[in-house]
Amino acid sequence: MDTISETRLAQVMPALADKIRQLATELQAAGTYIRVVQALRTNQEQDALYAQGRTAPGKIVTNCRGGYSYHNFGLAVDCVPSTQGPGQPYDPDWNESHPVWKQMIESGVALGLTAGALWRSFPDAPHFQINGRFPEGAPDDEVRQLFSQGGLAAVWAAVGG
Repeated sequence: MDTISETRLAQVMPALADKIRQLATELQAAGTYIRVVQALRTNQEQDALYAQGRTAPGKIVTNCRGGYSYHNFGLAVDCVPSTQGPGQPYDPDWNESHPVWKQMIESGVALGLTAGALWRSFPDAPHFQINGRFPEGAPDDEVRQLFSQGGLAAVWAAVGG
C-alpha cells in the first residue's frame, strides 16, 4: 500500500488495517491498485459530510451524523481503485460500474469485511468495516459509552481486536 493509505490505516483498528492490507495485496496481484481515501473521522468531520447535500453544497454521501459512523471509531475505511496499475501514479476510479469495483467488493467480503456496497437502503461502494461484536447498523449507545470511557482502545477491545 502507498504511504497515504498506510498513514490512514495507522489510525484504525489494527485488525481492520491488516485485512485492508491483505485486500490490497490480493488486488495488486490481479493488477488492481487501491488507496484508502477515508479512515478515522472526528465527529466534526462526520457532521460536515452529513451536511453535504442537506445544508451544504454537494451530493449526499452519508446517512450518519457524527458519533453514528463506524469511521468515528476506527472501525471503517473507504477504498477506491485506481485507473492506473500498481507502480503508477494513483488516479481514483470513481466509476463504480467498472469490474475492478466488483472485484474489490467481493475480495473484501471474502476476507470477512462488511461491504457498504451491499447495503440496500444506502449503498456505499468504497466503504468496508470490520465485523465483530457490532457488525450491523450504526454504532449504538454501548459503542459511544465504551468510547467515552476508554477511547478507541476500549471500542477495539470490545470488537475483538
